[in-house]
Amino acid sequence: MLAVLVIFSSWLGVAVQVVHRQSPLPIPGASEHAFPSANVASSAPHNLIPCFVDDIFAALHKAAGNDGDLADSSLSLFGVCRASDNSSRLLLSRLAEALRRNRRAGLEVLHPAAVLVSEQDDERAAIAVTFDLPRSPLLKLNPVLLFTFESPLTGGDLDVALTGQTLQPHTQSLCITQGTQHILLTGKPSEDSDEQKWTISIEAKSPNMRQNLKDVLIGGKSGSNIPITPLLLFSGETGPETRPAQGSSQTFFLCELRRFLDNVLPQDHTKLPLLPMDSLQSLPPLALGLSSSETMLAGIITSSAPTIFSFTSWGSKSPVQHGRLGLSPALLEELGQRLEQSEMQILEFISEANVDPRATERLGRLKGLSAFQRKETAAGESQYCAFLLLKALQTVAHAYNMQRKLRPTRAGLDSPSGSNKCGLRSLTVSFEKLLLGPRTANINNCQGSCAFPLINGNNHAVLLNSHIESGNANERAPCCVPVAYDHLEVIDLNEENSFLSIKPDMIVKECGCR
Repeated sequence: MLAVLVIFSSWLGVAVQVVHRQSPLPIPGASEHAFPSANVASSAPHNLIPCFVDDIFAALHKAAGNDGDLADSSLSLFGVCRASDNSSRLLLSRLAEALRRNRRAGLEVLHPAAVLVSEQDDERAAIAVTFDLPRSPLLKLNPVLLFTFESPLTGGDLDVALTGQTLQPHTQSLCITQGTQHILLTGKPSEDSDEQKWTISIEAKSPNMRQNLKDVLIGGKSGSNIPITPLLLFSGETGPETRPAQGSSQTFFLCELRRFLDNVLPQDHTKLPLLPMDSLQSLPPLALGLSSSETMLAGIITSSAPTIFSFTSWGSKSPVQHGRLGLSPALLEELGQRLEQSEMQILEFISEANVDPRATERLGRLKGLSAFQRKETAAGESQYCAFLLLKALQTVAHAYNMQRKLRPTRAGLDSPSGSNKCGLRSLTVSFEKLLLGPRTANINNCQGSCAFPLINGNNHAVLLNSHIESGNANERAPCCVPVAYDHLEVIDLNEENSFLSIKPDMIVKECGCR
């Protein structure tokens, strides 16, 4: 996956213009990859990554250490060559320092423009990336162009040259190595704010590496699909026609929550088919906000059912509504106690399991972002964030407790006797709905034989089994099936409000012979 990010910088802040992925429209008879304009705010694609810009800002923020020096890992991550006079090194250092001083200027979203990726028909075998920039006063600033990939690249080293009339200088060199995920370029400010079309030509300096470059950028095949969805953001501090984005601190909390869940939850790297969530039966959605009933909130807080955080769109001016809750002192005390208990449980899981070490650090940041006074009576965002954090921690606890519950079953299957009695088995599914996290759910399943003595059988199953053993072989034998379920909670975050819906009978927690 390739995306394009244009950062407009000034002494006051940083502005961002992102070109993101979207489903393509093929062009017959051409070795091009063209993608139409799309309103991301109203129709976000399934593969749009939540917190895309936030993740890039976090990487830039961490590029320089406390002493301001760039680490070798940061140079590799941003495709910076290690030559001391390299301009990309200075650019990365300046951006990292700017974000360290002011972590996040207010971001606004502009409507995206068209993007075209094509192979140039010349002996250089270059790849051209063309994209449209809408009319904006930001075009008069000093732009920074950043190409970003969905995950760090693998393979050998590539020295590449990027050329374009909108770059300054027109030709710039970069070094793509193992682990490179972003490529920084300096652009040329425009004399006006009219619509513009940028074309950047990318070619390998060595003729032997041209196929490698093609493999990285377009999958190595002419006519491959390179779906790119444009997303345009800019800083509210860099121009007179802008205003600060609302809810940015809460957006940062949600992005940090997503990263925490990615770090701490058990990982299943099997590629799973995407299943529709909207077709599932659901109880009527419940609004989460100042008008939510105390009884409903108490029930959700005390529930240990796993939760999935979804969103309707992530490309609009304000990604989610600025959520607030107003809990009573008694419920605030309950929320605080359960948060403390869940945190201790999660830290225990982290110490026992092979978990990304950044999970503990992120949990600490989430606690700071959601801190509240237990006896406070005023409604606030901190209560809302603390509520979401509790549901996330309960989801993590449910996942690890289920792992522990399934261990005896797996041990029995691996034993020499090869026991295959009716029992709970793990079954992980992935949903196609736009998710903040978790991206998969373990819904479990029941498998195994129902030979006598029956596992968790009822009277009907016992009599049925006896009837068949008496010689009536034409009847259906008892089957291993789910007999008890947990529900799944889904918190939908969108521009209008936050809603919680309950998907009943979703996760198998007990099996029996029926």
